Amino acid sequence: MDNPINSAALRSWLFIEGANEAALAVGPATEADVLIQELEDFTPPALRPHARKISPEIVSAWKGAGGIAAVRVNPLDTDGMADLTAIMRSGPDIVMLPKTSSPRHIEVLANELTQLEKKYRLELGSTGIVPNIEQAAGLMRTYAICQASERVIACLVASEDMAADLGAERGNDGRELAYVRERFHVECVAAGVLSIDCPYTWTDDAGLDAETLHARRLGYTAKSAVFSDHPRIINRIFTPNIEEVARARRVVAAFDAARMAGQARVELDGSLIEMPIYLNAKRLISRAKQFEPNSS
Repeated sequence: MDNPINSAALRSWLFIEGANEAALAVGPATEADVLIQELEDFTPPALRPHARKISPEIVSAWKGAGGIAAVRVNPLDTDGMADLTAIMRSGPDIVMLPKTSSPRHIEVLANELTQLEKKYRLELGSTGIVPNIEQAAGLMRTYAICQASERVIACLVASEDMAADLGAERGNDGRELAYVRERFHVECVAAGVLSIDCPYTWTDDAGLDAETLHARRLGYTAKSAVFSDHPRIINRIFTPNIEEVARARRVVAAFDAARMAGQARVELDGSLIEMPIYLNAKRLISRAKQFEPNSS
């Protein structure tokens, strides 16, 4: 029951107000890899019935435009069940669950999705799950949460809710969330799912650029966003550029030649190239191919 989505190619995840029809309609123009109709914090309770009503049409439009359509529902013990019943009519690619702090939350959601896929005659297992880790308790259980269902294709760490739960003071340099982001990525890698970095909640491009570059250095390949012009920056940073690919090819060629000559490693541009660096270079080349025109 594996989800067919290639999560490795999903760099930018954009949250859009769930009842804002104008913003939802132009979602595909934002360049986001994943569009998220946000029914929780971005949709006041009074507007949720309307958001649910329009969700099937929005999801169908996004999928028709060739995008990945996600919906973030409310926690299942609040408005989440009503959200699920409405949104599953058109079969979103992904359901995101906020405030996930226990594997049990994912187990319950996975069971509900199975029942709704049967009800609406959708392919069983076709709906991916992305837990949202927004509290300290969830962070401490990220690995177990990611392992709770084979539907889990990725996991996202929050910024504002996490900082609030920790009692941390927010700053646009994000230093207060440094450990959270590092630990979260480690747990996701150990669990074998895509780690999605927290949204940058300031509007300046320079700050987003710096934070995304730091995320890439930590090993992230995906980041969430709350402003429509931010996916463009995220995609640029998480897509290997020509110079990076050329450098990776040089590393691979030099190491292959060294091994053919019976050497264990080789020096290139003042750096000793060993097996881990060689494998990273090969991964970068493979990742770059995912974003080439006409790649599948």
